Amino acid sequence: MSRRRKGRDINGVILLDKPAGYSSNQAVQKVRWLFTARKAGHTGSLDPFATGMLPICLGEASKTAGFMLDASKTYEATAFLGQSTTTGDTEGEVKRERPVPVLDPGRVNSVFHQFLGDIEQIPPMYSALKHDGQRLYQLARAGREVERKARTVHIFSLELLALDLPLMHFRVRCSKGTYIRTLAEDIAEKLDTCAHLQSLRRLEVQPFQEKDMIGLDDLIALAEEGRAESCLLPVDAGLSDWPLVELDETQTNRFSHGNPVESDTEETGLVRVYGPESLLLGLGEVTADQTLKPRRLMHLQP
Repeated sequence: MSRRRKGRDINGVILLDKPAGYSSNQAVQKVRWLFTARKAGHTGSLDPFATGMLPICLGEASKTAGFMLDASKTYEATAFLGQSTTTGDTEGEVKRERPVPVLDPGRVNSVFHQFLGDIEQIPPMYSALKHDGQRLYQLARAGREVERKARTVHIFSLELLALDLPLMHFRVRCSKGTYIRTLAEDIAEKLDTCAHLQSLRRLEVQPFQEKDMIGLDDLIALAEEGRAESCLLPVDAGLSDWPLVELDETQTNRFSHGNPVESDTEETGLVRVYGPESLLLGLGEVTADQTLKPRRLMHLQP
């Protein structure tokens, strides 16, 4: 018999400003402990050396996490030009050095322009992708390198913030699956040098904004005062751009038991489903014939 995980049934989303030195899983477990929550997960990892937005889903909010993985993200980064490392960041060993040419913002912006839109990236060995059932970073730590297929990612915007050689500060908004370490290396190659990331900070995970983050120390302080729940966002906060469908009591009863219901909404596709008393019932999908089918059911109290 499996042992039931201890903790409270607490539901919602916390936008943690992850500090450097924490893995994403360590950050999740710390937040779960602060809330004494039974269940917690995140919607996309950050490297341990990176800081910034890590949306953490508690309880029933974890059922929305898979739908949030496609969100675009915004980062600020500092690349150190002239040195590349085994990991692409400060945690690795220097593997290559190249002179840094005389650069000005005009030339850098010209190169940046070449990376806008769809680009091909080869994922780094130090990543969580799997090869024959093993994480790439596990193979890399064992001294192995395997061939990786290029993947298409999208760069929405790329802005030079400052050029203080050998440092290059920039902001990028990109699609899911974009490796900023790889982006910095590829940009450096176009600038006739090499690079690694000195710092990386995630500012946004759409639809969440930077101003809504809370630092770990502040969250700990609130938890000690018994006010940590004041930081919780609604269970469906990460899906605020989804249409909303409201059901009456009869429809609610059918939907909550996993049955499809007729809907008079003009929307089709994925929707958030609410019942009486503004209670989130779950996530559904409206078909072309206006049938609302359950995708994820929530178990929340009014």
